[in-house]
Amino acid sequence: MLVTAMGRKRVLWSVAAAALVAVVAIGLATAGTGSGPSRSAAPSRAVAEKRLAGSPPALAALHAQASRLLPGGVDAFEKRLEQLRGHPVVVNKWASWCGPCRAEFPEFQQASVEHGRKVAFIGVNSSDNDGAAKRFLAQFPVSYPSYSDGDGRIAEKIRSPGAFPTTTYFDSQGRRVGEHIGVYRSRGELEADIRRYAR
Repeated sequence: MLVTAMGRKRVLWSVAAAALVAVVAIGLATAGTGSGPSRSAAPSRAVAEKRLAGSPPALAALHAQASRLLPGGVDAFEKRLEQLRGHPVVVNKWASWCGPCRAEFPEFQQASVEHGRKVAFIGVNSSDNDGAAKRFLAQFPVSYPSYSDGDGRIAEKIRSPGAFPTTTYFDSQGRRVGEHIGVYRSRGELEADIRRYAR
């Protein structure tokens, strides 16, 4: 009876050890995949400034706040949308903890510079920690600011669903004209929606 009990214990310990090894192996094999970009795709500051030079005042004001996390909640966000009338607006809701949000960030780093003289880009950092968001923006800068939305009220105001990421489009008259729920898997996919909605 004692031998059988000890035998069972050894088998259980062996199974547990094998499971632990498997978990560690899987973790190492998948580290860095699907959790976000491995490096920034942002154009250099000099290139971005050259491409964005001559932007209309309302868009230039966005570029001057590049990669900043802005306070003020819904009121500040709505005021900014009012200031951007006359320009189509792309609003990307993201969070630093969201792997798909991080994965699509390089597409926004590039597209916002490519189209930034005609199209306004704004981030909404929702349900996130400001410190983590600022660290992420320092590592993966964009040519526009994001509004801090820890309580999710801005996302609610623009009728953005709970899904992360979500990109919402407004036309030049301030009308909500489209949305993309989930990650943009390529620059071409994002470009297609910009052409379709940002008019």
